[in-house]
Amino acid sequence: MTDMRFIASATYDSSDPLTLPQMAVLERAVAKVVLLGEQVGVSTDQMIFLLNSGLTVGELLEYLAMRAGNAA
Repeated sequence: MTDMRFIASATYDSSDPLTLPQMAVLERAVAKVVLLGEQVGVSTDQMIFLLNSGLTVGELLEYLAMRAGNAA
């Protein structure tokens, strides 16, 4: 959770490349989202489609959490 707060609170200029620690944090976060998606029956391709359709990352996480709650 600390890693997510770091990314969310960091100011980021998209013209600057990510540092190695930032890239590592981002990779771990994405891997966790993909794993959660798999656990609740949402494929990586489906998540990409949802994001490309206008869902924000926060909304995608809420959707996956809702599906996880329904699966329990």
